[in-house]
Amino acid sequence: MTRIVTVLTEGFADWEIALLNAVAKGFYGMETSFASPGGRPVTSMGGMRVAPELAVEALDPATFDALVVCGGAAWMRADAADISDIARRTHAAGKLVAGICDGTFALAKTGLLDGIAHTSNGVGYLDETGYSGKGLYRDGPEAVTDRRIVTAPGTSPVSFMAAVMAGLGAADDRLRYYVGLHAAQFSGLQQAA
Repeated sequence: MTRIVTVLTEGFADWEIALLNAVAKGFYGMETSFASPGGRPVTSMGGMRVAPELAVEALDPATFDALVVCGGAAWMRADAADISDIARRTHAAGKLVAGICDGTFALAKTGLLDGIAHTSNGVGYLDETGYSGKGLYRDGPEAVTDRRIVTAPGTSPVSFMAAVMAGLGAADDRLRYYVGLHAAQFSGLQQAA
């Protein structure tokens, strides 16, 4: 069974990964698990309290198929958890690594974005990480996938979900239909305005 592990920090941006995990588990029967630094309970930006069953430090890439790094302001702090080891080992094992919003900031610090096309929350957003991939930055509203690494701005949970699911081999008619429903909703909103 395909397994996704999502990394959460205190103040994580709950909307960024909710759709991905719901679609993966509810529609595709994948296993979803959650990890945090030290395995400690965390509270989202929206006030949702989560008690992850895993500690980031104890993760083993042999036990999952995708490592997803949820955004949240904690990744921007000087005392942010260092996920370099698990992110690099996951990628080296041929598994999918994905980050959205400030999760891309955490991935930039690992060096994984230095040689691949990627995106984030805007041009220059990742500069203070010291990464060397600025020339490969793609400024746009949708997720970017390159060499089994998915990145997305925080405003793109739908394209992020679709890119991760596609990276896990689930780019089928059901996924296209589901993404189309979200696109239709936005079109309806524009017509009402």
